[in-house]
Amino acid sequence: MQDEDRVLGLTRNGQAKAYPIKILNWHEIVNDKIGKQPVVVTFCPLCGTGMVFDAKVNGQSLTFGVSGLLYQSDMLLYDRKTESLWSQIKTEAVTGPLTGARLKLLSSTQTSWGQWKKKYPQTLVLSQKTGFHRDYDRDPYRGYAISEQLMFRVKNRNSDFHPKERVIGVDFDGTVKAYPFSELAKAKQPVQDKLNGTPVTVTFDKKLQTAVIRDAKGNEIPSVVGFWFAWFTFHPDT
Repeated sequence: MQDEDRVLGLTRNGQAKAYPIKILNWHEIVNDKIGKQPVVVTFCPLCGTGMVFDAKVNGQSLTFGVSGLLYQSDMLLYDRKTESLWSQIKTEAVTGPLTGARLKLLSSTQTSWGQWKKKYPQTLVLSQKTGFHRDYDRDPYRGYAISEQLMFRVKNRNSDFHPKERVIGVDFDGTVKAYPFSELAKAKQPVQDKLNGTPVTVTFDKKLQTAVIRDAKGNEIPSVVGFWFAWFTFHPDT
């Protein structure tokens, strides 16, 4: 791991874990536990969205796999118990016996490995010994994040920002809002805002390209970092 490598970081139950994006780019899903809590760590390379969910649904722990299918250019997971298909960004089962069931989004952070290990020196990190022969230092999507082209069509498009502009998006009790990194970079830090009348603070580190949303008590609010086009196509009223 190099300090500049990107990770999806998770802290819960007194533990810290880091999942390198260069591994998630290839495998997209990690079934894991943090403490005793089962979680599913997901990353969609086409949308740039890293999202961690509680793996318990309706009281039962599920494990998930990559279906190879897409909805609105976003990955569809499947659970191995019922083979229902789940939309990552929508956080919902869209076909199968569990249609309409929701996944609970947990707080996670997309940041650099150097920053994460500095903040959490006792962190665990996902090993490259995955059982598969992959060159994890090779990015199979190289150049995609700067291109204006999408690989697949999506329903809703908006040209206010570059389609691959990174945003941190939040759905707070039905209020949906996105904070583009380019706008956060111009703003005085931290950014004070309100969601449904509730004060929140958005902190952005331009150098580390890391954004976090917290409530008035300093607790991290579950949010999604990803490409603008992906956030907008699922949340056209954002």
